[in-house]
Amino acid sequence: MDRVIEQKKGIRAVFRKKNIPYFLAGIFVIFVLWLLLRDKSSTLKVDANTITVGDVRQGEFDDYVRVSGQVQPITVVQVSLLESGVVQEKLIEAGSMVRKGDVLVRLSNNTLSLQILQSEADLAEQENFLRNTTVTMEQEKLDLEKQRLEYAIDTERKRRKYEQYRRLDEEQLVAHEEYLQAKEDYELAVKSLELIIARQKQDSIYRSVQMNNLEESLESMRRSIQLVRERVENLNVKSPIDGQLGSLDVILGQSIPEGTKIGQVNDLSDYKIEAKIDEHYIDRVQSGLSATFERQGSTFGTVVEKVYPEVTDGQFKADFYFTGERPDNIRIGQTYYLNLQLGQPTQSVYIPRGVFYQSTGGTWIYVLSEDGTKAYRRDIRIGRQNPQYYEVLEGLKPGEKVIISNYENYGKNDVLILQNKK
Repeated sequence: MDRVIEQKKGIRAVFRKKNIPYFLAGIFVIFVLWLLLRDKSSTLKVDANTITVGDVRQGEFDDYVRVSGQVQPITVVQVSLLESGVVQEKLIEAGSMVRKGDVLVRLSNNTLSLQILQSEADLAEQENFLRNTTVTMEQEKLDLEKQRLEYAIDTERKRRKYEQYRRLDEEQLVAHEEYLQAKEDYELAVKSLELIIARQKQDSIYRSVQMNNLEESLESMRRSIQLVRERVENLNVKSPIDGQLGSLDVILGQSIPEGTKIGQVNDLSDYKIEAKIDEHYIDRVQSGLSATFERQGSTFGTVVEKVYPEVTDGQFKADFYFTGERPDNIRIGQTYYLNLQLGQPTQSVYIPRGVFYQSTGGTWIYVLSEDGTKAYRRDIRIGRQNPQYYEVLEGLKPGEKVIISNYENYGKNDVLILQNKK
């Protein structure tokens, strides 16, 4: 007789042996969905009292950078030695006002003094030689002139004799041989006179050239002595301009070689500001940009006059000239903080400056949720910056709030859970 099998009901029916594979498959699907849909972001709990929050705003962004600069004289002229020597006297102390040509230091140079004496002796010898040469040439000139006169008289006499013998020869009153001899004597005398005249001309040219050479040599020696005397004058070290003697580094009895810098004179007719600027701005800073600073409740204007291309320790230098009034009691070495205008103000999204930039480089930031209980990491792109704000080109919207304090302890967590701890 057949036995009726009782059907399982309730939970027992679910776990029937034939349903177990379906049950396990469902559990596997649920596990896969959990892996795919779960929140993979890492979180970190942070005390909300330790963070600084800044607002994302939209408005006029002022493109400027704040730099510090020191007041410098408009011109600094170096004082260097044109001659070596030993310091004999220091006439003016550093910090004193000087006029152009004032003697600052007196030097001595025995070698230079001996050189002057030798040059003067050489000049005297050359002058004496020139006088003797002039006398000798004049004597030779007189001797030649005397010879010319003698040859001229001799030629005239032989001419008369030749004319006399020529007539006698025509009348056959004298031997023809005597006539020929008279003729030859006359012709010889004429040629001799011509030669002496030619010699006089050549001798005159020679004397003129030799005298010119001697005169030029003498003049060269005179100029040489003048230069040496000027070198002696250079032993009196003088101020090159009107101004203030900024420094004078010499000691009595000190031997200083030629070309050594011993001080400087500052031109106080005007001033400039020499500032050091971060190399980040080297491509944007150029001559003609304006800058302002405040002093004693007043604002003063300057303009970039010169930009130095060299970068040292991450900074480059620029000179600023005043465009209007100067501050009262301006002094060399004073520090002024300049607002250097890099461009015109524009409408932009911006956030306050903060220490977070040192950790992120401006590539990401933590953005607060609407309820302020969490902060989410978000990629952004920073553009220009000024001493107060960063310009945000991408990633943030006006009205949002961001954490701008230090991120050093946050690691790489994607979410910060903000807790108010008492």
